[in-house]
Amino acid sequence: MGRVDPITVEVIRHALIYASEEMGVALRNTAFSPNIRDRLDHSCAILTPNGDLLAQAEHIPVHLGSMPVGAKNLVSKLEEYGEELRPGDVVLTNDPYISGTHLNDLMVIKPVYVGGRLVALVANKAHHVDVGGSVPGSIGGSARSLLEEGTVIPPVKIVEAGKLREDVIRLIKANVRTPRYFVGDLMAQLAALNLGEQRVRELAEKYGVETLLSAWEEILRYTERYTRSRLQRLVEEYGSVGVYDAEDYLELSNGDLAPIRARVEIRSDSIHVDFTGSHKQVDEPLNAVYGVTVAATTFALKSVIDPEMPMNHGFYRVVSIHAPKGSIVNPVPPAPVGGGNVETSQRIADVVLRALAEAFPERVPAASCGTMTNITLGGNGWAFYETIGCGTGGRPCCDGVDGVHTNMTNTLNTPIEVIESEYPVLFKAYELRPDSGGPGTYRGGLGITRAFQVLEEAILTVFSERYRLRPWGLKGGKPGAPSHHYIVKHNGEIIELGAKATIKLEPGDTVYINTPGGGGYGNPCQRPREKIINDLNEERITLQHAKREYCLNKTQH
Repeated sequence: MGRVDPITVEVIRHALIYASEEMGVALRNTAFSPNIRDRLDHSCAILTPNGDLLAQAEHIPVHLGSMPVGAKNLVSKLEEYGEELRPGDVVLTNDPYISGTHLNDLMVIKPVYVGGRLVALVANKAHHVDVGGSVPGSIGGSARSLLEEGTVIPPVKIVEAGKLREDVIRLIKANVRTPRYFVGDLMAQLAALNLGEQRVRELAEKYGVETLLSAWEEILRYTERYTRSRLQRLVEEYGSVGVYDAEDYLELSNGDLAPIRARVEIRSDSIHVDFTGSHKQVDEPLNAVYGVTVAATTFALKSVIDPEMPMNHGFYRVVSIHAPKGSIVNPVPPAPVGGGNVETSQRIADVVLRALAEAFPERVPAASCGTMTNITLGGNGWAFYETIGCGTGGRPCCDGVDGVHTNMTNTLNTPIEVIESEYPVLFKAYELRPDSGGPGTYRGGLGITRAFQVLEEAILTVFSERYRLRPWGLKGGKPGAPSHHYIVKHNGEIIELGAKATIKLEPGDTVYINTPGGGGYGNPCQRPREKIINDLNEERITLQHAKREYCLNKTQH
């Protein structure tokens, strides 16, 4: 195959990105569950026939970074089974050790054939609100093995030669708490694949198969060159060739802290990240499969090197990632992994960013909240899941952002009106959490207080982090406030929840979730007085907090 002219390659590259975005719109518009329809907890991508990432939509970092890992694992597993992806087939799996995230994420892949030749794979992941297991929502701190977390679906053809496998759907429906959501969301995923296939076929008809296949390689080469060039400029600017170490910790249920350690080796033309020294895998669902570790590391590196850079498999010709087998960042089956996808991913990103803060100062903010704060709630015939926003870290230029999803999640909140219309839940509060942002010249963003009352019996699970260890500051900035969750019972009794808890709720019980703020950046005593006054006027901080943290009783520098 010969080279394709650069203009054609660029047109095709952007067409693939747009097709990925269009797939996401189709998935969102046809999904049933609020988690996908309203929170947009899904991701779409287009890959080469062997699973190299070509293009992705701006969806969920933990989905996208793990997609090529999952695709390659899936292709390899099908070869092991002696199966072949034929025209009209769609393969489904949620096995985290294949797909690269956790059981709630159903990954579907469809081959695109043109003239009898396999030219691409179209793929998406979507977080289904429930896949069985011991608790509603399928994410709970008590799981000690993967099988306790939910129904494990090995790679199976959900569509074969264009025909939907109703037997497979019946089997899965019988093992989930919300079969209506499951079927509706899966059909939305299949619709998105069909649209992606159509768009790739249109490109093949316009440019020809040979041109398209040649363009795939040129697209990957372009990103490889771009990444090397950008890295070389940064290395020259900062003189950062060298090795940078960092560590942070996860909070285990027994009170111990599990370290995650990263060594980032930066050269002028490559980066290698090694997680040797991280804690061994644990018998609770904080293990992150290798796909999650790749996704979190990719997010941190891309954010610092160039947030706007094109993203595809060419990036991994410059970046390599090692995570020891049997560790908390690359476990072996049947270790539970439900929370590793949502919580450990955040800590991996924190650790890599902390190392990069030494290599590229002024390009890394203080720590964001470091948790997705997962809430699952369910009762008779229903289940609900969401993650709650928090504060981002203070930045070298400005304050952190208040009340948003950070780092490895890119979802929206679930609108209160949607929750109250679909579930027996009544909201009591949804507001920014004063004083939660870490003090600094540029303060951390504020966390969120979200409170809701249940109207019938339900099982609540809270799965979060940063309860004992606060989000760190940089350059003299102070840490953000930690999580704080509790229940006010219908009789007035208060029950503290901790970072991870599963508890039965009675009608009239009210749950209060307080998410962390981001860390501060720079010396708090150097924060301009007008910014402090503005925060006081807008009730982002209290006067007591301002006096204690911002040196108001001392001479400001």
